[in-house]
Amino acid sequence: MTRVVLLGASPGPDISPTGLRLAALPGNPTVAERLHSQLAAMDPRFATIPSGDVAAALRAVADVADSATENLFLIPENSVVHDELMYQITKTKRGALALVAKEPRPQATEEADEDSDQDDSQVERIPVDEAEPEIGRNRVEGLPVRVRIGKSGRVVSVGTATHAVTRPNGIVLGPLHVSARNAPVLAETCRALADMADRFGPDDDLVQLIVFGLVRNGVSVGIRGRRDLFYRRVTTQEEVNEAGAEIVGIDEDRARLNHAVKGADGFFTTFFVSTYSRFIARWAARRGLTPNQVTMMSIALGVAAAACFATGDRPWMVLGGVLIYFAFVFDCVDGQVARYARKFGVLGAWLDATFDRFKEYVVFAGLAVGWVVSGNTDDIWILALAAIGLQSVRHLLDFSFGIANRRKPPAKLPTIPLDAPDDRELRQALVRRKAERTQGLRAVLKMWGKAGRFRAVHWARKMIVFPIGERFAAIAITAALFDARITFITLVVWGSVAALYTLTGRLMRSLV
Repeated sequence: MTRVVLLGASPGPDISPTGLRLAALPGNPTVAERLHSQLAAMDPRFATIPSGDVAAALRAVADVADSATENLFLIPENSVVHDELMYQITKTKRGALALVAKEPRPQATEEADEDSDQDDSQVERIPVDEAEPEIGRNRVEGLPVRVRIGKSGRVVSVGTATHAVTRPNGIVLGPLHVSARNAPVLAETCRALADMADRFGPDDDLVQLIVFGLVRNGVSVGIRGRRDLFYRRVTTQEEVNEAGAEIVGIDEDRARLNHAVKGADGFFTTFFVSTYSRFIARWAARRGLTPNQVTMMSIALGVAAAACFATGDRPWMVLGGVLIYFAFVFDCVDGQVARYARKFGVLGAWLDATFDRFKEYVVFAGLAVGWVVSGNTDDIWILALAAIGLQSVRHLLDFSFGIANRRKPPAKLPTIPLDAPDDRELRQALVRRKAERTQGLRAVLKMWGKAGRFRAVHWARKMIVFPIGERFAAIAITAALFDARITFITLVVWGSVAALYTLTGRLMRSLV
């Protein structure tokens, strides 16, 4: 459950278009009616905070944060937004996440838009390290440009009408997600900001003020662009009409379907499964199939593949390769159905993790049986047990490292007083922090991380760890074209290289 906080429209006086209607949308709802119905689905008793008095609004946010036991989602009341965009923001694992937009640059190319990872230093005449802090005067979508968005995927610094920021290049559009662990910091920050409300100007936006305080208090605020979804604040009927026309012109269902596919999948999964499995997932979800039912289909296909392999006959081996491929396809589909239909459960997660191993191991047994019944020696079981043992150890290391990593406290960011007139001290501290984190093992890890920007290196790194997609592909291809011995040798050799690679990387990360 997420605690929703509906903020009054800002900056400036309360001019929320509560009575203005989105004529382009079904039912001709007002902006307020539509947003309230969206938020009620997330939190039936969401908090509403007027923004006419900035100090009072900040203290009210602090009170909500004090009593919150769940994550907080703050959004201005004059927002027109897709449900899917709010869902994605609230499902982030980051301590804080803000929806942002970059200030367009006249010299920028079409690719250097608000959602591009391209560094805007190429279109700036003065390097950011040499720039002087300034009070942002430009405006984007009605908001003052007083946010510095960094290449690191987070907000670097924020300014106000009286707090200068180095090279502001964007805005916080409105929606802000804060995790429960940062709720106490949010409460403390908002109260401190309320005490200095006389230093803010009438054009300072309430959400940007909150992000200003969070960043200065050492909270890492991640960034997200609108990408293929819609968000806009509106104040006039003309803006409402434009927003209505734009939002209906975007295929929200297609975006939701695309986001049902994990972005960090391996090479084989990305190019040979996810290109079409998402459409199977949508078909299944629209017909009421649950993720657990799809998981059972995947298990059945895996067992059928093992039975085919156990015959040892070439035609059946080929069929087994086809079946194990589709067993993996449906293994992907069950997660995509869960994300598309938003049906998550502990049982489903347990089934998926447990029976992935079951399918692999029963297939290993089928391959070994097929080799023996074909008249070969039974020493194949040594290779089969080696493959099972190696894969078991790898998964044990994966889960144990994941648990240990979650217990590791997040790295602390530099802090500066809220009343500091500019962000020089913060940026200098960030430079020192960067220098400290680029020595020894950290330097090696950072260099390897940067190498991932090259497409060939990126996919090579994905493949070398021998993820489940590559493993199932190796089984299907080698079993269909060669024999069980070649399959097991491939699994053991590639699996050993993957284990050595991942273990080395995790040891290095554990020591830094």
